[in-house]
Amino acid sequence: MKVNHAFLSEVHLNPTVQGLTPSATLAINERSDRLRRAGRQIFKLGLGQSPFPVPRPVVEALRANAHQKDYLPVKGLPALREAVAGFHRRIDELACRGDDVLVGPGSKELMFLLQLVYEGELAIPAPSWVSYAPQARIVGRRIHWLPTRAEHGWLLMPEDLERLGREDPGRPRLVILNYPSNPTGYTYRIETLQALSEVAQHYGMLVLSDEIYGELFHSGGHRSLAPFYPEGTLVSSGLSKWCGAGGWRLGTFVFPPDLRWLLDAMAAVASETFTATSAPIQYAAVRAFEGGPEIDDYLRRSRRVLAALGAHCAARLREAGARAAPPHGAFYLFPDLSALAEPLRARGIATSTALCERLLEDTGVATLPGADFGRPPDELTLRLAYVDFDGAQALDAAAGLPDEAPLPERFLQAHCGNVVEAIDRMCGWLAV
Repeated sequence: MKVNHAFLSEVHLNPTVQGLTPSATLAINERSDRLRRAGRQIFKLGLGQSPFPVPRPVVEALRANAHQKDYLPVKGLPALREAVAGFHRRIDELACRGDDVLVGPGSKELMFLLQLVYEGELAIPAPSWVSYAPQARIVGRRIHWLPTRAEHGWLLMPEDLERLGREDPGRPRLVILNYPSNPTGYTYRIETLQALSEVAQHYGMLVLSDEIYGELFHSGGHRSLAPFYPEGTLVSSGLSKWCGAGGWRLGTFVFPPDLRWLLDAMAAVASETFTATSAPIQYAAVRAFEGGPEIDDYLRRSRRVLAALGAHCAARLREAGARAAPPHGAFYLFPDLSALAEPLRARGIATSTALCERLLEDTGVATLPGADFGRPPDELTLRLAYVDFDGAQALDAAAGLPDEAPLPERFLQAHCGNVVEAIDRMCGWLAV
């Protein structure tokens, strides 16, 4: 009897995922780990994972709730939803309540559900985080890349959002703004946020304000777009970046009251997919979002270390000929090496992908090409995450230094040595 195995063929892949490759950030992390296991000295500046430990009170809360085993409500543990709302009232001046919050296993999953449920074109600045566009492709959404310019810090300008609105005023659109930005580390001025909100409001655009790095704004006092456009802005956050708990997988969305229908629709889909977020993690997250003096001190020291290290890396790269302004927050730089295009071309490097491949091969420094973030392939930009250091040790050392002055270079050499050496290697390689 002849058996037909046609169902095993790749032709039966859903067209929306044909050609899809693993997330660039996860792929470079796994590749870096393989190279290290093979004996290579690799500097892991690819994956944007917080170098800092989870704050002690939050770890203790997880330990105390390890026994929690029940399925929790799809929308999230009520106490956690209230704590998240309280966090955003304190930090972002949002007039929100627990009923406005949706909890999921990472903000990434919630973003996917949003694109699945909301039928509108995705509009994102270029560069943007690597997963926004692939998620849109998976669910069959049209993607519109919004232009940005290096002289504006790769940030979206109101006139460019206005231009999009004028093209087709009636088209439903989801605009994603992420700040402080992955991949650039830059953030928006208050007046720019206000101007962007006015454009979005005028054209009835839905805005997802991805503020997962808000608490890592280096000078503190992060400002949200939501108070300027409260009826049309969703705010995304979670534990992965400011709380150092990426692997815990807990994200949050805050919705305007008038968009409760959207929250309910996402929750309905969640009930048929992931069911609920891990119970012990949700109970522990209550403590994280409640904050307090110990967590405030943790954040103050984290910002201080990242601010000093980001400024150091940017200065060294500028000395080597790159365009790299000091970042405002998070732990990323997005240097532009266009000024070095001629000598790089002489070495056979004409694209951002080739640039990062040669950097890894020649120096052991793992980075990601600008092309992975929506930039043109022949633009010599790359993203580096300055996170390859022992964050616990750095926080402890920073606690013993006076707050008045920036952390000195000797501190960075002693406690962030891998990143300092990686940038030195990169700069030396560019000078060859």
